[in-house]
Amino acid sequence: MSADRVVLVTGGNRGIGRAIAERFVRDGYRVAVTARSGEGPEGTLTVRADVTDAVAVDAAFTEVEQKLGPIEILVANAGITKDTLLMRMSEDDFDSVVSTNLGGTFRVVKRASKGMLRARFGRVILISSVVGLLGSAGQVNYAASKSALVGFARSLTRELGARGITTNVVAPGFIETDMTAELPEETQKQYKASIPAGRFATADEVAGVVTWLASDDAAYISGAVIPVDGGLGMGH
Repeated sequence: MSADRVVLVTGGNRGIGRAIAERFVRDGYRVAVTARSGEGPEGTLTVRADVTDAVAVDAAFTEVEQKLGPIEILVANAGITKDTLLMRMSEDDFDSVVSTNLGGTFRVVKRASKGMLRARFGRVILISSVVGLLGSAGQVNYAASKSALVGFARSLTRELGARGITTNVVAPGFIETDMTAELPEETQKQYKASIPAGRFATADEVAGVVTWLASDDAAYISGAVIPVDGGLGMGH
């Protein structure tokens, strides 16, 4: 039964990551989440890890493997933003975002791939953003880190595709999360006007696409970028 598989969602204590973890629990998977602070949703195992620290990542994986079994499905979701215009962006603003969003993905995928190769099965799902392909003023660091996940996924597909391992990218648009709720109302209105669907997505709409990619129905899909953005990024 595919639904009994072990899933790890990084950054699964809030926002999209939390919704993804909840959806996997609901579908009967065994689910662990990494979090720097806070807890994952009910029914998940929460392990402490900062994805910028390879030693912490290894320890977190080891804990999940001991308590739940080898990780068969990895959702690399942990990410941060440090938005500011390029001229004001510090070295740290750039480096910390790239190290978390892109470097963090590298660290967790590398660690997960060992078990997937042994099992000759794996689902790697990278959470990108519409901004990675559409661009966004004030987000040079974030957009660069998120567009890089496309090249990452496609290269990994060429490396591991013959071993029963798929790697795909989900690119959400604007989602109803704490992050978007903090935007001024006028800004939210402007964003909604540019989205053909005329609304933000729910986090669960993203989670549904992620769980589908993890399922047997998506076994022949790899290296794909699936937008969940209401049509905002069309043509990319």
